[in-house]
Amino acid sequence: MEGTAYTPTDLERWDTEPDKRPGRTAFQRDRARVLHSGALRRLAGKTQVVTPGSLPQARGAVRAGETPFQIWDSSPRTRLTHSLECAQVGRELGAALGCDPDLVETACLAHDLGHPPFGHNGELALNDFAGDCGGFEGNAQSLRLLTRIEPKRFVTLRATGEPVSVGLNLTRAALDAATKYPWPRGAHPTEPGSVKFGVYEDDLPVFAWARLGAPADRKCFEAQVMDWSDDVAYSVHDVEDGLHAGHIDPAVLTSGPERDAIMAVAVGRYVPGDTDPAELTDALDGLLAQEWWPHGYDGTAVAQARLKDATSQLIGRFCLAAESATRASYGAGPLTRYAAELVVPHRARLECAVLKAVADRYVMQREEQERLRIDQRIVLAELAGALTARAPEGLDPQFRALFDAAASDRDRKRVIVDQIASLTDTSARSLHARLTLRH
Repeated sequence: MEGTAYTPTDLERWDTEPDKRPGRTAFQRDRARVLHSGALRRLAGKTQVVTPGSLPQARGAVRAGETPFQIWDSSPRTRLTHSLECAQVGRELGAALGCDPDLVETACLAHDLGHPPFGHNGELALNDFAGDCGGFEGNAQSLRLLTRIEPKRFVTLRATGEPVSVGLNLTRAALDAATKYPWPRGAHPTEPGSVKFGVYEDDLPVFAWARLGAPADRKCFEAQVMDWSDDVAYSVHDVEDGLHAGHIDPAVLTSGPERDAIMAVAVGRYVPGDTDPAELTDALDGLLAQEWWPHGYDGTAVAQARLKDATSQLIGRFCLAAESATRASYGAGPLTRYAAELVVPHRARLECAVLKAVADRYVMQREEQERLRIDQRIVLAELAGALTARAPEGLDPQFRALFDAAASDRDRKRVIVDQIASLTDTSARSLHARLTLRH
């Protein structure tokens, strides 16, 4: 497929290098580099929605009001398991539409690499700290990691003879496919106030290289497949985790007041503000009417199997909807790069949004989760302050060298941000304790 649907420009790397094992495609090499990266492994210790160890299961005993199945599993999804599941969804959907499956899988595996400890809560804390040096955004950090931070390939500067990292040195098409928001801070094409962006000012040169020939602000087709696969994976699996943990009672989805609350969350966070709540209600009813929908869950093996089947049915439903609608618009043949737009039917987006709202209402909005988020923000704020006061003390050798070589306070602050973003939940707490509780 590389020889037909993708051009030599798509396959270029920032630094040209020979293949160590002939016979592999450029995108197979990209996939292998991300799969074997330290950044991907660290996602195992980063929060997806619920922090590992914070669920009732991890406390070792059943409390009043908890049913036995709530202590069945102490392993909620992490950023790593989410990324692997997203990659499986994206690979199959991309292949069905004619994309190179290794290219789409690479984008899916890479899409969360830049996320800091404590999930989106950590993003908010780091963005506050980094406000005067370009802000923080997990997707922009992913690009920075792929092209600069993750140590894989170095080039020697002619002027100084110094080695400089080019990260994983992925192909142009792979970097573009992993770019969910192809614009810098404050330049969202339709929402000027949006906090979402995909590149820091420091990384604009490699961003411009990766986006060579791309229409301004437009995501490539593979990035659109990755983006939808991300939505599908986390919307479905967050509900599955919520049911496993006993936080979601399927019976409440038929309660009028609870349904109103779910729709309010959906309109407030997951669909445009002018969306008719009646459409969302109809979408929920459509899901509840499916024969495979889990109307009850008691943690037994039979219930687990039925829930897993419902998860599979939902993923298939959302992917087939996008595949069918896209093929109806663009016909057969490979759909790659900027030759097409992924078409996701309005109804499928509403159903996906309803699932997100269910998980949001019953998992993320629990009182103990809000207390935990407050604590996490304090930890990161204090850690950032301690590193600012003590650096280079507290920095890993990689970031210590960058800190020592930085030319300005702004650059040194960015190194501190990079250090904190690289930490897992546990290592962030450990470093915080070491730097703030010493005396």
